[in-house]
Amino acid sequence: MQQHPSAVIFGAGSVGRGFLGQLFSESGYDVVFVDVDAPLIEALASRGSYTLRLAGIDKTEELTIGPVRAVSGTQPEQVAAEVARASLLATAVGARALAAIARPIAAGLARRWEQGETAPLNVIICENLHDAPDLLRGYVEAALPERLRPMVQEQVGFVPAVIARMSPVPTPEQRAADPALIVAEPYKVLPVDRLAFAGAIPDVVGMEAVTPFVAYTERKLYIHNAGHAILGYLGYRRGYTYGYEALTDPHVRPLLNQALGEAGRALTTEHGFTVDALAGHTQDLLARFANRALADPVSRLARDPIRKLAPGDRLVGAARLAEKHNIVPAGLAWGIAAGLTYDDKDDEHAVELQARLARDGLEPTMQALCGIRPDEPLSRLVRCRYDALQRNPEWRKADRGQRMPSA
Repeated sequence: MQQHPSAVIFGAGSVGRGFLGQLFSESGYDVVFVDVDAPLIEALASRGSYTLRLAGIDKTEELTIGPVRAVSGTQPEQVAAEVARASLLATAVGARALAAIARPIAAGLARRWEQGETAPLNVIICENLHDAPDLLRGYVEAALPERLRPMVQEQVGFVPAVIARMSPVPTPEQRAADPALIVAEPYKVLPVDRLAFAGAIPDVVGMEAVTPFVAYTERKLYIHNAGHAILGYLGYRRGYTYGYEALTDPHVRPLLNQALGEAGRALTTEHGFTVDALAGHTQDLLARFANRALADPVSRLARDPIRKLAPGDRLVGAARLAEKHNIVPAGLAWGIAAGLTYDDKDDEHAVELQARLARDGLEPTMQALCGIRPDEPLSRLVRCRYDALQRNPEWRKADRGQRMPSA
């Protein structure tokens, strides 16, 4: 007989093992991972636990997270059985996989309701996609018999979450030594949308049910994600390997501070954060960015520039919010400009971006990808900084294949 409630986590990667597994385990749940990584599933299933290495700024500690079970996503019947008896679900699979996991979730819900279970079930959604809850709800409803679809609205909560714990992808060496090992920072706060739950809000360590949730999603996007992107793009121009190196660079840090100051003032006006609270949040975040133990590479911070330069994303979105509140996004324009210059040949999206720039020119590309029209002030700000990045020697280290010394 099951002695503890179970939490089923779809996705056993950096968020699943590196964050959710710890929170749910410490809250008294038996944790069940669903993934398609066969060596990882085998390691988790055979041990019934895994090692979480918390790499802090001042110390590192290792935790054993368990008991855990693991089920392959290629076994939909087993997954549906786990969903049917679960007390809580979570997803951390990436937006493209939501349709695939919806089918076994729907099958598990159908089995659950046919067995007479009437307790609501909540799904904590940890995806970097603003409409992920609506998408997953739609996929689940479509996979259910028509007679059961009304039950979704009544019995299932699709709860968006803000993931701010940093967890690097395991290196090949770490994977070879221990496929289940995961490294993460100690940060332990999980904001979720208070209004999205069905029934009572479960008691989970570190989980903070907040409202209005949009304030917290925009704080994450325009401070945390924007800060990482600026470090990535300007750090690449300066030739660095790791984000923490770029953080101490005398050319990069003042521009990062300026950009985050602009975003912070805009967020304070838009959402009513206190100046001191948001400043404290930003300073804490910068201290976490400096964590050498995480060794977050510039290539990860900068990857996929087309997505990160989109109109509503971290850089242009923050600049638009600043403009809305009569704040000139001079620092944020440096981040946008640097993103447009990103030309890492190992990043297919950077290659595509540079091909578009070469074919169409700067202003048409900015309008098509960023939604920035040639005749508006933001375009002039970005264009000036783009030219400076291309022209000034201090920003051309990476182009000449020279790497700046480690900070």
